[in-house]
Amino acid sequence: MATESDKLRERLDRATAHLDPPYAVVDLTAYDSNATALVDRAAGKPLRVASKSVRSRDLLSRALARPGWHGVMAFTLPEAIWLVRQGVSDDVLVAYPTADRGALAELAGDPALAAAITLMVDGTEQLDLVDAVRAPARRAELRICLDLDASWRPVRGVHVGVRRSPVHSARAAGALAATVAGRAGFRLVGLMAYEAQIAGLGDAPPGQAVLGAAIRLAQRGSYRELLARRGAAVAAVREHAELEFVNGGGTGSVAATSADPAVTEVTAGSGLYGPTLFDAYRAWRPTPAAFFACAVVRRPAPGLATVLGGGWIASGPAAPSRLPRPWLPAGLKLIGTEGTGEVQTPLAGTAAATLRVGDRVWFRHAKAGELCEHVNELHLVEGDEVVATVPTYRGEGHAFL
Repeated sequence: MATESDKLRERLDRATAHLDPPYAVVDLTAYDSNATALVDRAAGKPLRVASKSVRSRDLLSRALARPGWHGVMAFTLPEAIWLVRQGVSDDVLVAYPTADRGALAELAGDPALAAAITLMVDGTEQLDLVDAVRAPARRAELRICLDLDASWRPVRGVHVGVRRSPVHSARAAGALAATVAGRAGFRLVGLMAYEAQIAGLGDAPPGQAVLGAAIRLAQRGSYRELLARRGAAVAAVREHAELEFVNGGGTGSVAATSADPAVTEVTAGSGLYGPTLFDAYRAWRPTPAAFFACAVVRRPAPGLATVLGGGWIASGPAAPSRLPRPWLPAGLKLIGTEGTGEVQTPLAGTAAATLRVGDRVWFRHAKAGELCEHVNELHLVEGDEVVATVPTYRGEGHAFL
């Protein structure tokens, strides 16, 4: 009897029989199902789609057309400007501070862009840079969001989470808010706190039960601390400005972040594609929706099959978790001495013996949007046919990082 994995492989193979690997596909049924599941987990709070995790204008628009989704979190200011000009969204939050003087000049010189885009800051130096590009009297008022560092520091010298903003305490947030509110040419409208140690760290790493237990313990402690600190920071900032939004979270923490009364919206993006890093989460695992195919080109030994290419490595610490995973047919595994390579990827496992030259092997990327940095287009599959082919950012000639 055919398994669900067998049926998926057969369906993807039939849909793309006319294509030559390598290429990437998105299963629209899984994509839409994940979008609905994320809305359910947000429990009534709007979801802002993280563009870096999608990197396709058409698929960003598809998510935004669904109930419960509103606004984009962009990763650079040039990208935000492009998304607004393309009509993808009129509410774009730039997730990171910018030092792009050309983009700042474009933003400051266009009232429509200035009304649609919110800049991220975590210090006065970023405000100074904006003023150096165009003085307040010569520009539209610019929307500002403060980046509150959400890392956990349980004891002196211990930092759990990513290195983001220098603004960690409610007092520091209030002081920066007072500064922004007092400067001409800026309007403070939002606060963001991204809890990467919860949203971006799987709590059930395969085969590592002790590590998983330690991660869950740290996440519980971090969540309790952040719940109090984020609420205090929001209160401190609201002494100086009427906030339109308080943003937090990511795919891995949608339900937990939405339960924070201080948060008004949650960001998600990776959960739409369902990359392999999210297989290590207990609370919710998205349905895999994005895949890339490589062709078998030789059989170096009876138990091995080699595909051309495959080395689409994800960013982050150099570790096996950043490697693409051979997914279909089920029962394939990488060779420890080679991993995924620039020119070839040998595969072992029970399914390797059945593969012939010319067969496709379907991989899943470790991270979501980074898949799109390797292809110019995504083939959108419904059932067993390609119903559309849409460009990635790369395919539209853009490299926003």
